[in-house]
Amino acid sequence: MGHANHTWTPSFLLAGFTTTGTLQPLAFLGTLCIYLLTLAGNLLIIVLVWADSGLSTPMYFFISVLSFLELWYVSTTVPMLLHTLLHGRSPISSAACFVQLYVFHSLGMTECCLLGVMALDRYLAICRPLHYHSLMSRQVQLWLAGASWVAGFSAALVPASLTATLPFCLREVAHYFCDLAPLMRLVCVDTSWHDRVHRAVIGVATGCNFMFILGLYVGILKVVLNLPSAASRAKAFSTCSSHITVVALFYASAFTVYVGSPGSHLKGTDKHIALVYALLTPFLNPIIYTLRNKEVKEAMKRVSVRIRTLLNEP
Repeated sequence: MGHANHTWTPSFLLAGFTTTGTLQPLAFLGTLCIYLLTLAGNLLIIVLVWADSGLSTPMYFFISVLSFLELWYVSTTVPMLLHTLLHGRSPISSAACFVQLYVFHSLGMTECCLLGVMALDRYLAICRPLHYHSLMSRQVQLWLAGASWVAGFSAALVPASLTATLPFCLREVAHYFCDLAPLMRLVCVDTSWHDRVHRAVIGVATGCNFMFILGLYVGILKVVLNLPSAASRAKAFSTCSSHITVVALFYASAFTVYVGSPGSHLKGTDKHIALVYALLTPFLNPIIYTLRNKEVKEAMKRVSVRIRTLLNEP
């Protein structure tokens, strides 16, 4: 398009999902239930970790940080999804759109870094058990968690700020929130340079962390296979299984959407894939970390007994 067609768009229109008849209230209620259960599940993990001394280990500290992140991550997009399900296409101001884009990608990159930190924690616990507590002191835990947030919010500045400075000729976003790929389709000018920058930043952030996690688990696998008994090998694997499941869910969906040109996906496919990493994964994380975890179940019993005791006091 020529420069004469370049315009500043004061607002965008989120297309959301097309639902009609009885499907609309069902989709809304189903999404609302998942959202509320996600909030409740992640809040439960945070409360358990901070209220029960039995969960005062580095592993559960990082799980609680992940749960805190998931509360914000899911709340960045799902309220808008609920609004579009209830009211159809919904307007959003340009400022709110770009803030949502930045916060969503910041939280996503922070989760990427945090998953790497959690893999490092498992590596030190299994491969350096004698030095684990000195290496993973409380100060180190806080530093690693804080560094993950700083790295995530810093890296997301590049794609968000570059996208915000582009001229937009169209205003209907084929998504239920402001994301890179659907926004790039609305731009008036050639975006090949921006696409390369987006791929570089997101590719380095996700790819390097994924390779880091993969390398750590190769080291873990070598150590576990040399353990003397099957019981000790099973116990070591069980402490990693939840994290591996979460990593697989997160990276499978992230690579599908963000590895490659942000404008290269078929129109309308991004929002369906986004349901996996923006709604389903935060919903499943508390279930994955608690369903087969005896320590968490025992902590729930202890905390519930304490609550009942407090309530029964005169």
